[in-house]
Amino acid sequence: MERYAIIGLGRFGQRLATLLAEGGAEVIAIDRRRDLVEQLRDVVTMAVCLDSTDEHALRAQGLDKIDFAVVGIGTDFEAACLTTVLLKRLGVRRVISRAANEIRSQILSHIGADDMVNPEKESAERWANRLLAPRIMERIELAEGFSLVQVAAPGSFFGKTLEELAIRRKYKVNVVAIRRSEQAEEGGEKPPQQIVISVPMANSVIKPSDVLLIIGSDEAIASFPSG
Repeated sequence: MERYAIIGLGRFGQRLATLLAEGGAEVIAIDRRRDLVEQLRDVVTMAVCLDSTDEHALRAQGLDKIDFAVVGIGTDFEAACLTTVLLKRLGVRRVISRAANEIRSQILSHIGADDMVNPEKESAERWANRLLAPRIMERIELAEGFSLVQVAAPGSFFGKTLEELAIRRKYKVNVVAIRRSEQAEEGGEKPPQQIVISVPMANSVIKPSDVLLIIGSDEAIASFPSG
């Protein structure tokens, strides 16, 4: 199971930590303010009151074993920068830092942040979906709780038809299109050609290069197989 740390428990941080925990993830919630930490005590795996600019304190709480960290500190940009640097030094695989504007985004990227979040423009729900289902290449929210997403075809699907896979029955989603990279003929100089099968049929066979466009509830999409 992947582990997440949410540092900075303002409105966005609290909501994101709650959604990740509800999605079954192991979540450590961190803030300097004890009252904010106490609000999540019974929601997440662990809620800790500490200074995230203290490397020893982060290591003591196991932040060196975290897979994803979101630095949601919004009122102290210097603390957000230092926290980002420390998390990367500790070996956190992916650090997402809060940036209110382009200049701050560039600074955070330069010091090691892997991605940026702007809570004024992006919802906690959207980021929870991205973190819980990183295999999803692109998502379009159609309505509350329903999305259209692009996802690489799982290896277990290769060589099988849509009828054999029974995707709608097994996974409660619909495949509405298939994007495929057709390789050039052997010895040819042309690059692979991208084609779209806009109306997949029951006898359509899934190939290793395929990207599936699927539609369904966010819950069903999160459970769709990967790998």
